[in-house]
Amino acid sequence: MSASTALNLGSLCSSVVNLPTHYSYKPSLLLHGTQSLQFLASPNTVLKGFNGSRNMKSAVAAVDSSDPAEKQETERKKYYFLVANAKFMLDEEEHFQEQLFERLRLFGERNKEQDFWLVIEPKFLDKFPNITKRLKRPAVALVSTNGPWITFMKLRLDRVLQESFDADTLEEALACSPVNLEFEKPEKWTAPYPKYESGWWEPFLPPGSQTSKV
Repeated sequence: MSASTALNLGSLCSSVVNLPTHYSYKPSLLLHGTQSLQFLASPNTVLKGFNGSRNMKSAVAAVDSSDPAEKQETERKKYYFLVANAKFMLDEEEHFQEQLFERLRLFGERNKEQDFWLVIEPKFLDKFPNITKRLKRPAVALVSTNGPWITFMKLRLDRVLQESFDADTLEEALACSPVNLEFEKPEKWTAPYPKYESGWWEPFLPPGSQTSKV
């Protein structure tokens, strides 16, 4: 490219220098040639397109070199929950069992990953002293990553407390101190539907949950 440019410049200069004295050239022709020389002699004009490429690479590098702490912060997931004492949630609240099993069946039909769990004595309650002081123990929480569904269940269950929190992992969100829950059976059951069987909640416990008696 440099050799070609030099050749063109030399040819043009020779043409200008060797013009016959009797030749009446037009100033516009010389002006056009001068402008061409200025274009060829200006590196900024030629390299202008490459500057944009370098700027784009710099912008990409700036994004890639963002603070890892900021990335970690954005990866935290929000969890929503309802909580009440275990007897109300698992033994007294009518139709709660049916609602959870129906949702689990629906997820299975649609090949959706389960996004709700029952957590016995959840450890995240330590972050909510205003809630724990209003709870009878042991407590049970319905936890989900689906906020609108938790709000819907709040309207259905009514006598529960609702809140949310952030966690880095599912294990952290569902950490618990589980106990083996046993409820006394009523002497007389008059409802048209059968009483909940003890342990019906086990399919909804976090993976790997262990139970112990108290």
